[in-house]
Amino acid sequence: MTKTVEELLPEAMLATFRSRAAGYDEANSFCHEDFADLQAADYLKMLVPDANGGLGYGLRQASLAQLRLASAAPATALAVNMHLVWTGVAQVMRARGDRSLDFVLEEASRGEIFGFGVSEAGNDHVLFDSTTVATPQDDGGYSFTGTKVFTSLSPVWTRLGTFGRDDDGDEPQLVWAFIDRKAPGYRIKDDWNTLGMRASQSNTTVLDGVRARPERVFRKLPVGPNPDPLIFGIFSCFEILLASVYTGIGMRGVELAVENVRRRTSLKTGKSYAQDPDIRWRVADAAIEMDGLYPQLESIARDVDALVDHGPMWFPKLASVKVRATETAKRVVEHAVRVSGGGGYFRGSELERLYRDVLAGLYHPSDDESAHGTVANAWLGPIED
Repeated sequence: MTKTVEELLPEAMLATFRSRAAGYDEANSFCHEDFADLQAADYLKMLVPDANGGLGYGLRQASLAQLRLASAAPATALAVNMHLVWTGVAQVMRARGDRSLDFVLEEASRGEIFGFGVSEAGNDHVLFDSTTVATPQDDGGYSFTGTKVFTSLSPVWTRLGTFGRDDDGDEPQLVWAFIDRKAPGYRIKDDWNTLGMRASQSNTTVLDGVRARPERVFRKLPVGPNPDPLIFGIFSCFEILLASVYTGIGMRGVELAVENVRRRTSLKTGKSYAQDPDIRWRVADAAIEMDGLYPQLESIARDVDALVDHGPMWFPKLASVKVRATETAKRVVEHAVRVSGGGGYFRGSELERLYRDVLAGLYHPSDDESAHGTVANAWLGPIED
């Protein structure tokens, strides 16, 4: 029988992860011990079918697991997210009749770790164009030259999913492939010194002619938006799993607000701050915001699993849940900071770290501006020339 999310991540494991998080953050080091524990628990195989030795989770269960993990160790959850995105993409495509990424599921079942080398500085086309140069090779493979930013799992990935632009033919193409960690022609910068999410170690990766073997070149697409199953798979898994991480942060923010308010006593009244009407309103406001987020996230993940056809509304729905999760979590953590007293402002407190970690949500695609553009186009049509 498949493990439940609670069995996969028991309270004792979460407590251990939470106890390590401050140390990883202070040292700006990768979450190696957390990662080893997750590997031992088959956490990284959750989206691999049970017939292949995985847990057979759907995206809804994976979302709940990432929410639970992020409530204890947000940076660990964010790092693991990138591997889960690729296994999720393979599963989403397979469910829709496209088995071109089945090898991802097979290799993940054998312990390979998939990184996400897609983001490029200043590239607001995101998935629809690339500044990386993809050069065709005589054997059918490709070499890639360019710079990828926010490459989570940098210390441990064994397969890096990436893409670049091939301008050699009549029409430019976006070429998608996986490169092996043992392949020459790339370097990982030691440049992850950030405000938050430090244990993810999402370093910059410089591709300098690194080659992908022919059998690892899995997609060629035209430049620009298109409805290819790969694009839907990446967008749906990335947005939902990312939203899950920040929902977990928001959930923990409410828990800390409640704990800290009950712990603190007013010198003026002699009563717990849990009896202060203004404090109670702020905690209630945080809880109300989170209550609206949980069902939206679960519903859209379930719809992906169930092959629901939202047509052209899929991308607005996915962008919306990501933005709602990140913006809600940020507001909720701020509520928690406001009611928890000055102790939360000191380095090393969990709330101080969450306040820094949650700000990373502002930088992940889709950002607030592009999401609003996507939704506006869906409802109002594009802006006229």
